Amino acid sequence: MANYKYLEATAQVKTGAGLLKTVFCSSGTSPTIAVYDTDIGTATTATTLIATFTATTPGVYAFTGDNSGLYFNKGIYVVLGGTTPKVTIGFD
Repeated sequence: MANYKYLEATAQVKTGAGLLKTVFCSSGTSPTIAVYDTDIGTATTATTLIATFTATTPGVYAFTGDNSGLYFNKGIYVVLGGTTPKVTIGFD
């Protein structure tokens, strides 16, 4: 069963290892999203999972494959930009 976290601002979504399953962007003006593997709430020394991109609204970005997601070691830290982004992150 996947877990979900709704965001309107940059945030640490999860600490610890797991799988990033989905990124859903429901609205915003030119919303940008970047996802990092870190547990310290900063992208400065983090491993980039998904480089900054401008999301389509509404848009679903599902990560599939052998493990049904993108594996991360330390945690998920999401950096949001643009105007009033509304994003939901799905993870295990």
